[in-house]
Amino acid sequence: MIYILLPAYNEEKSLHNLMPKIKETMAGCGEPYLVIACNDGSDDKTQQYLEQYASQMPLDIIQHKINRGLGETSRDLFERAAELCGEADVIVRLDCDDTHEPDFIPTLVNKVREGFDVVIASRFEPGGGQEGVSSYRAFVSRCANLFMKIFFPIKGLKEYSCGFRAYRAETIKEAVKFYGNSFIQLKGLGFTCTLEKLVKLKLMRAKFAEVPFLLRYDQKVTDSKMVGSVTTLGYMVMTVLYYWPWGGWRNTYGKYSKS
Repeated sequence: MIYILLPAYNEEKSLHNLMPKIKETMAGCGEPYLVIACNDGSDDKTQQYLEQYASQMPLDIIQHKINRGLGETSRDLFERAAELCGEADVIVRLDCDDTHEPDFIPTLVNKVREGFDVVIASRFEPGGGQEGVSSYRAFVSRCANLFMKIFFPIKGLKEYSCGFRAYRAETIKEAVKFYGNSFIQLKGLGFTCTLEKLVKLKLMRAKFAEVPFLLRYDQKVTDSKMVGSVTTLGYMVMTVLYYWPWGGWRNTYGKYSKS
């Protein structure tokens, strides 16, 4: 079974592009799947459109009455998937703004089944890239990934900030059990949760890999939800929490052993 996680906030304009592509891609895979979407307090027609698609494809909807941010939305999505999935399943998370093409899902899933716990869709792998990204945004992204690689080195990874990833379900179930509510601890700090999951899974000695990926930012029709200053603050806070010598993450979680 493949579980596809979609965080959605004011994505009514994107859903009509993305959902049919997911449906077509998964039909081609020939595997059972379930989309789990979290409507994070949208004030447009996101909920209405999700309910329409729920009658056309396997779709479970989580609804936040108010906007809680990507951190809490991700927490709820991963906890729901961990509750429903079996250990042999695969969990895929992608953005809901139509910049992540579902065509890459089979490649990600197959790579997980080669024996990896986390597989990242990477712009920086040979054959990957990005379209529609301004020079300034590309520069900021490169700097952010360099920062992450310096402070949170993970062998073989070049792409830290892309949320399009596949996870071995057994690993996510174990992470939710091990960390509890602290699997995604920095819930109120913007897109920090995207990096936090990698760091927490690294501390569990997960096996990581990348596959080439083309980011289609030219297809984005909704406003960016990322507040750069908040996310930057989050990275700084996480760095302190990770390296803090008295009860930091390395000391608290670094002695993890699988139960």
